[in-house]
Amino acid sequence: MTDKATQIAALLAPTVESLGVELLGVEYLPAAGNAVLRIYIDVPADEAAAGADGAEPRSVSIEDCEAVSREVSAQLDVEDPISSNYTLEVSSPGIDRPLFTLEHYRRLVGETVKVALKLPHEGRRRLQGRIDAIECEQVVFTVEAATFTVPFSNIDKGRLVPDWAALGLAPSKGEPQGAPAKGRPKNKSSKAKPSKKK
Repeated sequence: MTDKATQIAALLAPTVESLGVELLGVEYLPAAGNAVLRIYIDVPADEAAAGADGAEPRSVSIEDCEAVSREVSAQLDVEDPISSNYTLEVSSPGIDRPLFTLEHYRRLVGETVKVALKLPHEGRRRLQGRIDAIECEQVVFTVEAATFTVPFSNIDKGRLVPDWAALGLAPSKGEPQGAPAKGRPKNKSSKAKPSKKK
């Protein structure tokens, strides 16, 4: 996250958590005329998995997004961390979830992700590979059968790469190529609210 996004995330996290969800991360995309402030929320890990009593796992709902949007919008109007016009978006992470912290990468060891780097590392600015390990603030990837170790501080953005075949949304390796794939599900539930600053 950028410095501005980190500042806003620290400001809003208690408000978001008071609504029964957690702040996954913040993207601040400045632009001439109208910036975008995108807030990703998720349910706490213990509620995302099925409970021991057989309770259904919980996921972020549109109502969660709307509640967070209302409360966060009011807080931003008071705190005023963004001086220009901006649009506020509140979203669930979706199946191609964004990764903001080292802990997010640690939870996905063994999964494939794609990342953009702040500075070139071993000649690369972007890579897609499997997370093999987290070692001393560094993320170890397998990229094209080679090991590639990146300091977490040099990762600008990261996202999970969904396994579409495992999700039943693409033909598996054994199926004929002409087999119809099911449509991709919408991976975003969001509510946009323009906020005008004077």
